[in-house]
Amino acid sequence: MRPRRHSYGRGGRSAAAAVLLVLCLCVTGVFLLLLHGSSPPLDAEGGKEQAAAAGGGGGRHEGPVVLAEVEEAPLPPGNARVAFLFIARNRLPLDLVWDAFFRGDNEGRFSIFVHSRPGFVLTRATTRSRFFYNRQVNNSVQVDWGEASMIEAERILLSHALKDPFNERFVFVSDSCVPLYNFNYTYDYIMSASTSFVDSFADTKQGRYNPRMDPIIPVENWRKGSQWAVLIKKHAEVVVYDDVVLPEFKKHCRRRPLPEFWRDWDKPIPAEAWKAHNCIPDEHYVQTLLAQNGLEEELTRRSVTHSAWDLSSSKDRERRGWHPVTYKVSDATPALIKSIKDIDNIYYETEYRREWCTSNERPAPCFLFARKFTRGAGLKLLNSSFIAAR
Repeated sequence: MRPRRHSYGRGGRSAAAAVLLVLCLCVTGVFLLLLHGSSPPLDAEGGKEQAAAAGGGGGRHEGPVVLAEVEEAPLPPGNARVAFLFIARNRLPLDLVWDAFFRGDNEGRFSIFVHSRPGFVLTRATTRSRFFYNRQVNNSVQVDWGEASMIEAERILLSHALKDPFNERFVFVSDSCVPLYNFNYTYDYIMSASTSFVDSFADTKQGRYNPRMDPIIPVENWRKGSQWAVLIKKHAEVVVYDDVVLPEFKKHCRRRPLPEFWRDWDKPIPAEAWKAHNCIPDEHYVQTLLAQNGLEEELTRRSVTHSAWDLSSSKDRERRGWHPVTYKVSDATPALIKSIKDIDNIYYETEYRREWCTSNERPAPCFLFARKFTRGAGLKLLNSSFIAAR
């Protein structure tokens, strides 16, 4: 009797082929995930919702909304974080400067949020730093200088950043701002203070305070200062949940059209040119809100971001007016950076107050950041190692 052979018919071969096909598909899927790692948007509630938010908010967005499909920079959990809140027009021209700064941290002690025009997405095509991938907020608004929309942008950034329980400090950063020191020094400087850093002083100029704000905002609570503040969590929550001061600012704190005749080369700035403006909301809102809530004792009443305003006699018409000077490539020198780092006190004329700068109860430079720098100036500083060193 011949031995019985085990027969492998068509059914057996089909099953083996099916198993092999499934294995191939699984391996291919894993490979694609590794190759095209993606991260959820800041408010991860579905792609459709993100796409709708990116195209809304009053801004104009042409063409289809494309979501970023790139990996975010990893942030190990467990450390108190400083949230950097960037207010940008579109792209971040100084992203490489900040990339070098953030590379100085290996412990996940920072987070990043960017408010840009509605519909703008930070991808490999729009930023050269992986730290900014997908970090745009998905409900941004169209921001106009001198309008309450700037306040709305700040509140949107804070509301996103407050969702992360590890965020303990909140730093407003402009798209033309550069860090002056490395990450470790900056982090220790900010975290060692139990107060917010808010440039705040009594504003005695006529035409800024609108009497119609009284009695909701009495004149004795009216403050002015730089919008580039560093807030502790308590004060960030006060800003986000405010429903008293902001409505008054929207109604009564507005800018008037800026005259252009005095920008000419051969005409001096009129002595009372400031009267052309009534109120710039972002220069008053946070300061007035915190004073209104009786929180000034919890503030270090100075900014840690330097801006140069004293150029009224400059012959360069681009450097005259209502905005701080913009530093160009020719300005980006070691002498400039050293002069900013050497500032150790600030004098407030309206209050006859001199603020001596300290960190950890020791004398320290006043400023951690500086603005306004062009992209070329920032890259020159980066390549020459003038900044981000301690």
